[in-house]
Amino acid sequence: MKQETMPRFILRISLTLLLITSVMAAALAITNYVTKPRIEQHTQAKILEAVETVLPGGGAEIPFSDATGLVDKVYASDTGYAVQVQPNGFDGAITMMVGIDKTGKVLGISVISHTETAGLGAVAAADTSAGSQFRQQFVGAVGSVAVFKDGGQIDAITGATITSRGICDGVNAALTCVAGLS
Repeated sequence: MKQETMPRFILRISLTLLLITSVMAAALAITNYVTKPRIEQHTQAKILEAVETVLPGGGAEIPFSDATGLVDKVYASDTGYAVQVQPNGFDGAITMMVGIDKTGKVLGISVISHTETAGLGAVAAADTSAGSQFRQQFVGAVGSVAVFKDGGQIDAITGATITSRGICDGVNAALTCVAGLS
């Protein structure tokens, strides 16, 4: 058996790795192409569900102006507004919907997506009593909200003050945006 030279061996191994990574990249691209419409459809369904949760009866998307840079969309109805905001939490953006009535009072909040730590910041979105209690604190709020630690009225989630502050920022951005619509 003839011994391969080192440069030829390196070339053969390199071409093998290139072939494998190319095939895997193509498989990933095809999977992304095939699943993208389903993912977008699922995301849109979650957004519409969140609108219904915070603004019973839903609403139609309307144009808006936003000085905070946190507001993504605004939906309006005869009873109020549903504002999609994206404040920063501890571990990234928190996409949420805030319902506000025509008088500027918060009707409710619904977290659409997040990347917060399980058991800590993720409690804000969880369908548990702790998550519900945290979100319920915002109902009826007017003006500006903040956590107790910052002189406000919102009891932060234990171990997740940054997430709680982020949600307060989102609610405040929604309140500011709606105040500009009136």
